[in-house]
Amino acid sequence: MKYYLIAGERSGDFHSADLMRALRTEDTAAKFRFWGGDLMQAVGGELVHHYQDLSIMGFLEAATSVLKFRGYLKECEKDLLAYKPDVLILVDYAGFNLRVAKFAKAQGIRVFYYISPKLWAWNEGRVEQVKARVDKMFVILPFEEEFYKRFDYPVDYAGNPTADAVAEFVPTADFFTRNQLDEARPIIAVLPGSRKQEIEEMLHVMLAILPPFMDYQFVVAGVDNLDRTYYQHFERNGIRLLFDQTFDLLSHATAALVTSGTATLETALFGVPQIVCYRTSALSYTIGKLLIKVPYISLVNLIAGRAVVKELIQNDFTARNLLDELKKLLTDDSYRAQIQTGYAELRAKLGQQQAAKKTAVLMVKYLKA
Repeated sequence: MKYYLIAGERSGDFHSADLMRALRTEDTAAKFRFWGGDLMQAVGGELVHHYQDLSIMGFLEAATSVLKFRGYLKECEKDLLAYKPDVLILVDYAGFNLRVAKFAKAQGIRVFYYISPKLWAWNEGRVEQVKARVDKMFVILPFEEEFYKRFDYPVDYAGNPTADAVAEFVPTADFFTRNQLDEARPIIAVLPGSRKQEIEEMLHVMLAILPPFMDYQFVVAGVDNLDRTYYQHFERNGIRLLFDQTFDLLSHATAALVTSGTATLETALFGVPQIVCYRTSALSYTIGKLLIKVPYISLVNLIAGRAVVKELIQNDFTARNLLDELKKLLTDDSYRAQIQTGYAELRAKLGQQQAAKKTAVLMVKYLKA
């Protein structure tokens, strides 16, 4: 069968690549065409656009990119008609994907959605759009089943792919030697995100607190989808930069400073005490405050249903607050133990269920029915 996938972000590329491999196992004749990234390309198929082209963060940034957005939407619609897939598989990225879903549905193309848009956080009204445009929804957060059930829309939860990926990861034996790191000093992992906009907002503050922590080494997780020269001005005062070694870094870290997103869940699953950080433009934040309906921003706290880790958001994200919280994280054993208890609850709720494989099995089953 012919599969057309759209992943507009780095995490979507990661999860889509796993799903594609699983689909190829279930359907040996599978052919892929996609909007995605390097990991999806490595699986095989035809890349239409890299997700870097689609990267927009925040309401203000989205508003100023309307023409670009519309142009990609028209291109996608034309490409879908030319390719004539058996199914369109959308991966998160709601603003773009729900519009493509509307078009595809009108053209008689089956629409599956893998990794639900976060409608429970900011726009429950869009559930009616999902019900009208999406044939099957596959969710990766356990509470999403109950959320959609409230709207009389059955979905499939086959597990969480991030939990599976962390459980299957084997740390590199020579991590310190290969990266010329000091084995005598504990690591503070710094995960500033994967988009230029968020990195600019986050990294300067994260690294400003370095002087009181000279007994530790700050290691920044860089991503290869950005030019390596972009990070060079952050490499100072002994700060180290590693590219695409986030799981290895977390497996050796004592604590972490993490920009809100999938990385907060990865950090928790590695058992690393963390501080969740986030800042965007003042206008984007003001609009977000009006729309967002959930009490937390991190996946860790949302899944746990309580404040397991500290969140420093917008005006609270200052060097002073970050410094104080990191000191507490490193020196207060009871505080660290509380976080680990929350992490254990999180793992129990997620389970380990080979999410990509089970989702692929269900998708092929539905397509053949």
